[in-house]
Amino acid sequence: MELQGNLLVDWDAFTQARSELGAGFVRILGYFQEDGIKSVSAIETAMRAGNAAALVLPAHTLKGEARQFGAEPLGLLAEKIETIARSCVETRDTPDGALQHVVGLRDLFDSTLALLQREANPLVERRPGGFGRRTASGL
Repeated sequence: MELQGNLLVDWDAFTQARSELGAGFVRILGYFQEDGIKSVSAIETAMRAGNAAALVLPAHTLKGEARQFGAEPLGLLAEKIETIARSCVETRDTPDGALQHVVGLRDLFDSTLALLQREANPLVERRPGGFGRRTASGL
């Protein structure tokens, strides 16, 4: 999914999470990567099997972890999958309605994760105007 970084990540929420998590931030971002890869794979496997119940937990996990880092579009997509899956479990139906959402999930996850990792890299130059940096006006 080709979206600009400002559309994939709420940078204010990302900065807040980074501040709150402190020294553990990079480690927890690594957990997000590991868990996210597992969740996306589990969602795809469950979708191929038509197993609504198996969609619920990985979608729920991905939703919460994505939102922790300000990745709202990824969180919303995971929430849609979770909601459809829960409804299908209740009605004992197949999760066919989630297919359109699952199809774009991996690309969105990969794009979002790349942005988060790039921003978390201490060697990457930050956006202007941050602490200790001069703005274009020199103030």
